[in-house]
Amino acid sequence: MNSNSLHVNTKNGVTYVTFPSLEIDGVPHLFTTRHGGVSLGKFSTMNVSFSRGDDPEAVTENYKRLCAILGTDWQKAVLSHQTHTTNIRIVTEEDAGKGIVTERDYSDVDGLITNVKGLTLVTQYADCVGLMFYDPVKQVVATSHAGWRGTAGMIGKITVEKMQKHFGCDPKNIKAAIAPSIGPCCFEVDKPVYDEFIKMKGIDLGQIITDDGNGKYHIDLWETNRQTLILAGLKNENISVTDLCTKCLHDDFFSHRYTNGERGNLAAMIALI
Repeated sequence: MNSNSLHVNTKNGVTYVTFPSLEIDGVPHLFTTRHGGVSLGKFSTMNVSFSRGDDPEAVTENYKRLCAILGTDWQKAVLSHQTHTTNIRIVTEEDAGKGIVTERDYSDVDGLITNVKGLTLVTQYADCVGLMFYDPVKQVVATSHAGWRGTAGMIGKITVEKMQKHFGCDPKNIKAAIAPSIGPCCFEVDKPVYDEFIKMKGIDLGQIITDDGNGKYHIDLWETNRQTLILAGLKNENISVTDLCTKCLHDDFFSHRYTNGERGNLAAMIALI
């Protein structure tokens, strides 16, 4: 697995991806691969989901290994509760460990933002687009889950607007990453999904949609999210964009489409320390 835009790393037997725009400031972050965990079978080996039938002890050990790489306390990681919304939660000290060591008292949350040091924000994936954010001036981090619904709903822009509203972030200072996910090579959709994307305002549809001529379309979720972040005020040079397709690289990443849903989850993880 090689990338021309991201960094693929291995430490303590765990293989993970990091992003140039976030590495500049040394913010702890990573996007997982399938490699380096203890889960078995279809969850092999670095599954981060407690809700897909994996052994909870294995998932916990996986989090311990990942947080050790980040230099954070695994018991203070905070999980989203994703249902393909554009809802964003402001994470506080009271949320430490929710979804890992205590039950979540929230639902329908596809994005997380915090300015609290020591909390690791976690969103989960298996083809959907992971978005990660860091404001080095205001010291704020965020991560959002952009499935096709979230992408069409511009969850990236909504996340930036929440960072502005709650923490006074200037979009020109925000660094962002678009994580490994299903690529334009493999994201084929039918007309109902196509119809949602052509409603998007400010996006160059000619750059994101290819009409296959048979009632099917290919959509570039990476470029759609990049353009959305530009609309939100981010500088292009502050955005790292993946070139790794999770479906093509299904041996390295969990892919919902390739496995017909028989799989574990990947994670985007980011923290302040």
